[in-house]
Amino acid sequence: MTYKIAILGASGYTGAELVRLIASHPSIEIAALSGNSKAGQSMAQVFPHLRHLDLPVLTTIDDVNFDGIDLAFCALPHKTSQEVISKLPKTLKIVDLSADFRLRDPAAYEKWYGNAHSAIEMQKEAVYGLTEFYRDEIAGARLVAGTGCNAATGQFALRPLISAGVIDLDEIIMDLACAVSGAGRSLKENLLHAELSEGAHAYAVGGTHRHLGEFDQEFSALAGRPVEVQFTPHLIPANRGILATVYVKGDAQVIYKTLESAYSDEPFIEMLPFGEHPSIRHVRGSNFCHVGVVADRREGRAIVIAALDNLTKGSSGQALQNANLMLGLPETEGLMMAPLFP
Repeated sequence: MTYKIAILGASGYTGAELVRLIASHPSIEIAALSGNSKAGQSMAQVFPHLRHLDLPVLTTIDDVNFDGIDLAFCALPHKTSQEVISKLPKTLKIVDLSADFRLRDPAAYEKWYGNAHSAIEMQKEAVYGLTEFYRDEIAGARLVAGTGCNAATGQFALRPLISAGVIDLDEIIMDLACAVSGAGRSLKENLLHAELSEGAHAYAVGGTHRHLGEFDQEFSALAGRPVEVQFTPHLIPANRGILATVYVKGDAQVIYKTLESAYSDEPFIEMLPFGEHPSIRHVRGSNFCHVGVVADRREGRAIVIAALDNLTKGSSGQALQNANLMLGLPETEGLMMAPLFP
């Protein structure tokens, strides 16, 4: 059986990444593509690397015909996404790639995103889309909220450790190196080549990054008490990838064995041998996340490092992984491509 899908917001990076992935999916057909600012253009005009594909012309969201469409991916900005999704057919399955349905508490959403939520009833039914940890709930969901790419990377490094109680919850420090595509495709002065290349800088310093809302929500729920990590992201001159370096207090061997056990059957999480650490160059263009553990020189402390592609495993690949479950398809279908190298 072939399922028909729509991609709303196909003219952005995550929309284009969805098209790239779904193009080789044996059970999914792209029936509609929207991109309001590019309506009337072909995907070949907007993304020449997709020129070889036979794809629908981009339309406005209002012009999308949802008859016969089984699932919609919403690759739209936050605030816009909730407004659009609240008007979609109630029978439609939805995977949202924005931030609008990630936070269960409307007050937390307003705190981190600066505006009141306008679709609170739908927010209540949304399932958090970190596939490896919400697999059963996602399979039966109508609306799945994809995670933030930074939030996914940090959680792959930490969730099993918090669940198992093998680290000090008050001693978690996280540095993330983030590629520029995580900021989206819109023109921004600080993302111009001359402004970004040959340098790196921290941003959202001091606990202001929006993905902290996800860390607070998920880690506190796992621990059964408030958990607040120290988190500083750094923008690096790379197109794709996130590298999370997490400093924790606990026995390095126990930490490694806990992660190794947690991910032993996961098709997309690769544990490196103890003492090895991952690189974003080894996951580029793939749906894999590599995780490594290194013992610190100080006894009783360890460094956990996770690497993934922010556009694939951190966003569009995760979205397709979730859609597979929602449609009753094998979770790995269309996603087992090897990383690009060099």
